Amino acid sequence: MTSDASVAERLPVVVGVDGAPADLQVVDMAAGEAAFRGVPLHVVHAWPGRPVSWSRHQPDGRHLLELAIRRAQLAYPSLIVGTQLVDEGAAETLVRWSARAGLLVVRHRDEGGSGHGWGSTAAYVAHHSVCPLLVHRGAAPPRGPVAVAVSGRHTATLPSAFEAAARAGCGVTAVHVREAGDRLHTALAEWSARWPDVPVDRLVIEDDDVAYTIDRASRRCRLLIAGRGRKGWSVEAVYNSGGVTGGRQLCPVLLVPPGWPVADRVPAGVARPAGR
Repeated sequence: MTSDASVAERLPVVVGVDGAPADLQVVDMAAGEAAFRGVPLHVVHAWPGRPVSWSRHQPDGRHLLELAIRRAQLAYPSLIVGTQLVDEGAAETLVRWSARAGLLVVRHRDEGGSGHGWGSTAAYVAHHSVCPLLVHRGAAPPRGPVAVAVSGRHTATLPSAFEAAARAGCGVTAVHVREAGDRLHTALAEWSARWPDVPVDRLVIEDDDVAYTIDRASRRCRLLIAGRGRKGWSVEAVYNSGGVTGGRQLCPVLLVPPGWPVADRVPAGVARPAGR
């Protein structure tokens, strides 16, 4: 029998590019994820212009996609890379692609110039992506743990956190409010047993400290992981992080949608969890 998790493992990594110079960096991140997972990379560029502007933009769009292919395959020669150039809105295009992807990667756009917020496209996709969404916010800090927001009821983000920490050779910091109880303790114990080489810390905070804690985690951690449920850390709080310290280096954010299957795998290069 084929499980939802095994199907999700074979889906490609999809990255959206908008033509800005920084988009080559987001392609780097997406290519690394695709190579790590052993799946193809698909680069999507959308241009919602009028017919005249669309015809003029097509050569530039194709050139951008060619650059993305060359850059990805230079770093990962065996990586399979596909592209798509479309004349429609980026947000709608990416959400549609998210229904057939294992991971969607986008770059945040600081439209206000303050380091605050992700821009309209990334914010829309954060609310509507079918698959997990990885948001590139600049060069990832080279040190620090993987921070994961968890609650007593929803612990589906933990597998992603332990896998990411094992891959980076660092620890996991599980951040939760005081209401989280025995279920969280049990979940942490389960995943710690499966990944015994990944150290775990727990950080208990009050509801009023959520925004401040997200901001600090964005600056001090390698990766920030949160669920997209109605409880715990809201999507708005995560994508508004960095406002207090605008202009500083911010770590990537991984948002996991409700019900996303837990992968029963350990990719090459990562130590196999105990009991697998």
